[in-house]
Amino acid sequence: MNARRTKRTTWIALAAAPALFLLAACSSGSDGGTDTGDESGEQETIELTLAHSYTEDQPQHRCGAQVIADEVAAADVGLTIEIFPASQLGGDADRIASVASGDIDMDIQGASALGAVYEPISVMDAAYVFDGPDHLAAFMASDDSAVLVEGFKEASGVQTLGAWSAGARLFTANTPIRTPEDLEGVRMRFPGSPQYLLNAQALGADATEVAYEELYLALQQGTVDGQENPITNIVAQNFQEVQDYVSLSEHQLNTNLVVMSPIYDELSTEQQDALTAAVETAVTEVTACVAEDEEVVLDEWRNGDDWEVIEDVDVEAFQGPAVEFFLENFEGESLAVFEAIRATAE
Repeated sequence: MNARRTKRTTWIALAAAPALFLLAACSSGSDGGTDTGDESGEQETIELTLAHSYTEDQPQHRCGAQVIADEVAAADVGLTIEIFPASQLGGDADRIASVASGDIDMDIQGASALGAVYEPISVMDAAYVFDGPDHLAAFMASDDSAVLVEGFKEASGVQTLGAWSAGARLFTANTPIRTPEDLEGVRMRFPGSPQYLLNAQALGADATEVAYEELYLALQQGTVDGQENPITNIVAQNFQEVQDYVSLSEHQLNTNLVVMSPIYDELSTEQQDALTAAVETAVTEVTACVAEDEEVVLDEWRNGDDWEVIEDVDVEAFQGPAVEFFLENFEGESLAVFEAIRATAE
């Protein structure tokens, strides 16, 4: 395990800072061997990499990834975690492939991205499948979530350690969005994953695919008329500068899952327990951080002049047809997951 760990650490060092490659190569020894520990027989500390796509200001990093790293360090079980935020180790699709291959140890991913590996898990990103963070927590505590997690691991070799809500997604546009009819004729940007495009159909939107990194410019130039994202992303991208209205549709819970490469199965029970406990703490912390951040932002929006907050969105007009759409269009395991999630709603 230690030899494999050294190789993986060298790969990450190469990806993050190519100049360190010669130093790493020299430290491995002329015969390619590795130091497996000191003469006392004490276990060598394993360095894990944790990657994600969020900025260091967002809750997913400061209340999620950083809390996981701090809690694992405090547990003192021979594990340390180095965090690589802001897609430093690649975009979502690249990173999940690297987690499956073992080149990245841990990642924070949206369910839709994981759906490229195991389609049923992307149902967690379906519009109105969850009623809120408490509903997500209830599902993750259920036997049905255990079946989903096991199915994902069987398909990918990747272990799921937990899931949290990073807030509900909202519509922004240059016209108010209160009902599905208000979406008619609006070129609404959705991410290009299959589940998000299904969400657009379920909500009655005309989906236009634009890369997240290009979205601000697309809105500014009128290539698209609106977009949908959670509050944390809306703030991070300053969409209030190029949009007139934000509508509190809360049409999708922005769900993140903390996943881990096959190295999870090589760890001791004590180390696995420490990781699980750290993620459980982070789930609580992220949920609280998101709620606090959203409250502050919404208060600023309501009292500011940047744009108008549309609070009288007819959520039932969106939710009812969306749920019916998925019941009619999901099949097999995906339908079973959707029904299981809805069954855990209060």
